[in-house]
Amino acid sequence: MNTDVTKIRTNNPGNGKKLLSSSIGIEAIGLFAFYFFIILFFSITTENFFSTSNALNILDNIAVLGIVAIGQVFVLITGGFDLSVGGIVPLGGVLFVSLSNAGLDTITAILLVVIVGGLVGLINGVFVTKFKINPLITTLGTLSITAGLAKVITGGLTTILENPNASVIADKVFGIPIHVIILIVFSAVGFFILRYTSFGRSLYAIGGNQEASRLAGIRVNLNINIVFIICGFLAAFAGIVLASQLMAGSGTMGVETNLKSITAVILGGASLAGGRGGIIGTLVGVLILGTLTNGMAILQIQAFYQEIVTGIVLLLAINFNNLRDFLNTKIKFNRG
Repeated sequence: MNTDVTKIRTNNPGNGKKLLSSSIGIEAIGLFAFYFFIILFFSITTENFFSTSNALNILDNIAVLGIVAIGQVFVLITGGFDLSVGGIVPLGGVLFVSLSNAGLDTITAILLVVIVGGLVGLINGVFVTKFKINPLITTLGTLSITAGLAKVITGGLTTILENPNASVIADKVFGIPIHVIILIVFSAVGFFILRYTSFGRSLYAIGGNQEASRLAGIRVNLNINIVFIICGFLAAFAGIVLASQLMAGSGTMGVETNLKSITAVILGGASLAGGRGGIIGTLVGVLILGTLTNGMAILQIQAFYQEIVTGIVLLLAINFNNLRDFLNTKIKFNRG
């Protein structure tokens, strides 16, 4: 099957690998140069930005978005995307707080919450694969349902996490928040899956050409269902992390993670058309958004202006993505 997948992706493996390596190298240089410029700008315009304490603060604040983005990149690689994470995150946080306040032990509460997130992901996958409904429509629907459920559970109010021991995920080990360590672990696992497993290679093939992937023997529908489950699972866990950080649950917390996670993944080199993307690039995209937010907060820029900047970054990322696709297509055409 691996031979078939390789054929799907390129008719000339040697040239294909050279082109891919060249493209990835250029993208990585551009991405890191952009991030360096952001760090340089805020280091000059603010005090105490370039410090260890602020670096740890940035890592602390990006953990939730990073966990969501890891799930989002799996979906985007297959050619889809998941807006419902903007509802699963608050629902996960609210459920975790409610279960913990009801006396359930932390491990059991976490397991139940991530199962709910996985079930929402499965619903998304089934509607996309079985009923052939566009991922945009499907995940908009489940976004509305999950966000509504989160508000129903709390009555539209913020619920305080009464058991401080339940917020163990927000504790620190050697000065590093546990949820940052969890983000690193999830990233390592995601990197290994995408880089070194047949499942990961199949996802890239599906994103490149679903029909050709079916002909090559890849179980397209099953794999798409799995990536939506992974995305729902991680979004629910991100909700638990957020609730642990804030010591509260609310139907409005984390709702912006859907667009921000897509922005981060696209910034990291993924394509809305599918077939491209990775964990390292996604993490750099998350760092860019987190650093921008952190720097603007230090500059005391109001929150709604920060939203405008995030929207501008998303538009720039999409336009850069389109330009990159055009240039890659032109290079392939010129090379034969």
